Amino acid sequence: MILQKLLSLEKFISILTNNIMNIFLMCFIIFAIAVIMTMTGRGGGNFYVLAIALSGIGMHEAATTGQFILIVSSLAATILFGKKKITDWKLVFLIGSMTLVSAFFGGLLSNVFQDKWLKIIFAFFIFIASLLMLKPVKKELSPNNRFSFKMNSGTETYQINLLLIIPVVLLTGFISGMVGVSGGSFLVPLMILALRVPMHIAVGTSTTLVMVTASAGFLGHLSSGHFDYKLAIPLAVAGLIGGFIGAKLALKFKPKKLKLIFAATSFIAAVIMVINAL
Repeated sequence: MILQKLLSLEKFISILTNNIMNIFLMCFIIFAIAVIMTMTGRGGGNFYVLAIALSGIGMHEAATTGQFILIVSSLAATILFGKKKITDWKLVFLIGSMTLVSAFFGGLLSNVFQDKWLKIIFAFFIFIASLLMLKPVKKELSPNNRFSFKMNSGTETYQINLLLIIPVVLLTGFISGMVGVSGGSFLVPLMILALRVPMHIAVGTSTTLVMVTASAGFLGHLSSGHFDYKLAIPLAVAGLIGGFIGAKLALKFKPKKLKLIFAATSFIAAVIMVINAL
């Protein structure tokens, strides 16, 4: 009897130790992801979901946990970028108001799709984003028409084409909320290529939008019951620290290097997720 109790205790300690080691390993991975992703204004939702899903967690729970980490990590970066005045609050309001609604419904309707299809949808859109970031940016602005107008922020001038930005932003918010990513993977290319926003301002603005989209998507997933706070809280703390450090580094890197990092990490995430889905 005593021997059986000792063996049971030993087994319990072994399982507990393994769980703690797994959490520490995942925290380190989340921290590293947060540093790199925050530098490019993406938040890291796609990599958070990827890392959590590859650890054996179901895709729906991974998406919910990933968005909770995003809310915490992007909050730290948003505060820092706001102090450095590289966040365009007009764009935050314009784009954020649309993604807020579409991301919520994306998270709410995530149950409609199986895990495999969520991963394939995720990979497809991330791959498109990686290709777009390699495209040269046209600096000249087109003449205004009934569906477009210019917006000023400091010394910078952007052009808002409603026929382009409304459908793209709504689709971005919906897909981001459904899959559990930040939306920065698509919003940064949109701002740089379509609106001619400089890279650093796009990073600062996207980081704030990431927090908005992640919050809406998280609430949608939460209403579906996909949340484990015991897993999410320690990972969110790691993301918070990594997000702050990543924001600091973003202010020091040149725009061209940030674009290359963005494209490379997007492509890697898409390839790994396809392999994992098949």
